Amino acid sequence: MHGVIPILLAGTNPAPATDTRAPARGQITESEAKMTEHAYVGMWVTDDGYVRQELLPNGRYDEARGSRRSAYRGRYEVRGSHIDYWDDTGFTADGQFVDRDTLHHGGMVFRRR
Repeated sequence: MHGVIPILLAGTNPAPATDTRAPARGQITESEAKMTEHAYVGMWVTDDGYVRQELLPNGRYDEARGSRRSAYRGRYEVRGSHIDYWDDTGFTADGQFVDRDTLHHGGMVFRRR
């Protein structure tokens, strides 16, 4: 029976192993870190207070409507002043930040709170 013997040549370094483990609790991934770089994280509310949308720093959002908490949840990405949404149910939408404190989304105007 013949076995295989690994040989390491002098002056070479084996390729480093890739760490595929999930980040430790309390740590964020690279994509989550990029999400915190935009200025729009926080609570956004329509003028009548009926729709409340929280953009979380981990790239997720949680939207309440009236007394219905967490009516919609999903992920989002901000590129410049444009925002894209992917709801957990498969619905997609987008919006535009017209200034630091105003978001136009779904025919509604949201203000930063």
